[in-house]
Amino acid sequence: MKTKLTEMLGIKYPIICGGMMRLAYPPLCAAISNAGGLGNLTAAMYENKADFKAAIQEVKQLTDNPFIVNVTLLPHIGVPPERYTGYFEALVEEEVAALELSGVPLHRYEGGVYFELLKKAGVKIFHKVGSVRHGKSAEKAGYDGVFAAGVEEGGHPLNENVATTVLTPRMVEELDIPVITTGGIANGVGLAAALCLGAEGVMMATRFINTHECQVHQNVYEEMIKRQENETALYGNSIGLQGRGLLNDSIRSVIEIEARGGSFEEIIPHISGALGDEIWQSGNLSTGLVAVGQSIGLIHDVVSCQELLNQMASDAEKVLARSLSMAQAE
Repeated sequence: MKTKLTEMLGIKYPIICGGMMRLAYPPLCAAISNAGGLGNLTAAMYENKADFKAAIQEVKQLTDNPFIVNVTLLPHIGVPPERYTGYFEALVEEEVAALELSGVPLHRYEGGVYFELLKKAGVKIFHKVGSVRHGKSAEKAGYDGVFAAGVEEGGHPLNENVATTVLTPRMVEELDIPVITTGGIANGVGLAAALCLGAEGVMMATRFINTHECQVHQNVYEEMIKRQENETALYGNSIGLQGRGLLNDSIRSVIEIEARGGSFEEIIPHISGALGDEIWQSGNLSTGLVAVGQSIGLIHDVVSCQELLNQMASDAEKVLARSLSMAQAE
């Protein structure tokens, strides 16, 4: 299964893991890369350069294959500039294969100095965007590719609320750099659909929660299987930070606060992530922010990363072959 993405990064399958706060630690990252995809190490879990660099080195000890790092660049929410400086310096020094950048465009941050340093170090830079205009801006600035993030995704989809099935082909129409679909992808059918829409691959995160290498409580696995595609909700528009999370007590509270015009201070405690690792280790998903996408409805089991990627590729090939056969029959 060769695409521009697999050739650019030297990976077997055009499947990337997206940023997963408090989940995308070195063991999971390496397992995905060893399985033929592109594992993700999420920078925000590390508060300083030394710890982040140690995590990168741990991934390298666990795999010889390339991996990607997620940096969500949101300095306006109080993250100190030195933390981002440490992240970008470590990426350059460790010559990481690729960067998944979301939030503030890196070429505009600090005059673009880190953007240029990363480019010179050979790091492939992908910007996650939710609109064609942002994709065109990324191409013009020199990014190596874009993640076309549909409103189905967990985390922070753009508030234009365009679905992947429209956003992906629109991006492909307008851009010459690789477009990777993200949002609503969890199986081989989704991978085949993305390729048919013109994407060079897919990025997914929610599906990787239900892998053996993602070390969470058994209750989390069971909850992921039980929940359906209509059991997530958008929130945060009133404070300019739209997100999608599992519909639980905390998200219901946020929706109620926003409906009555409540304040930023009322909302933040529910979505700040203060419960952190407790959610995943205790298996109690009733409170706190659980940033999952609508693809949760497509999760039916717990498998290894190798089994997941092999099955996705096999199923995608069958779907594509069937489609070709139907076209030839006509």
